[in-house]
Amino acid sequence: MSDKAAAPKKQGRNNGAVVLMCLSFVFGMGAMSYAAVPLYRIFCQVTGYNGTTQRVEQMSSVVLDRKMRVTFDANVAPGLQWDFKPVEREVNPRIGETIQVKFTAENRSNETQRGQAVFNVTPGEAGVYFNKVQCFCFTETDLKPGEKLEMPVVFYIDPEIVKAVESKDIHTVTLSYTFYPKEGSKPLASNEGGAEKVEKKL
Repeated sequence: MSDKAAAPKKQGRNNGAVVLMCLSFVFGMGAMSYAAVPLYRIFCQVTGYNGTTQRVEQMSSVVLDRKMRVTFDANVAPGLQWDFKPVEREVNPRIGETIQVKFTAENRSNETQRGQAVFNVTPGEAGVYFNKVQCFCFTETDLKPGEKLEMPVVFYIDPEIVKAVESKDIHTVTLSYTFYPKEGSKPLASNEGGAEKVEKKL
């Protein structure tokens, strides 16, 4: 076989290798980006980075005399026709005291809608000390047309917040929620306490 005849075949093999490498790169980057979201979420939950609160299984055994002002912010992203708000705009628990607050959500659309709440705490330095025992944000929420839900959040502020240099002077924290539309029927986590229906319309 002449060199001229072999050249196109060699070039074809080289082109095939380049295409294969490009496809492998694209699929690899896609897999990495898919894994990045849950990994980032786990990192935030462990470290409190970006104001992410902590999920705990038990209440605090230490309660300080000092109080912490906690305010609440509620938002709904485009795609959900919900009225979502806290029952109380703020509370003043003692640091380490476990308390329960409630939010309400009402579906103002004419169809069943599903939402998932995301949350953060400001200032961000307080996130690692904001411990949730129970929260509606652990699960997806379904609301039928006109349905209302009363949704509890049980939390406490870790007493360690007064010891850290970056957080010892914090006197007010804000817990903020935003409900986003969610598709699918599989819940993200078990419902710890769940959401109770409000019998009386607000």
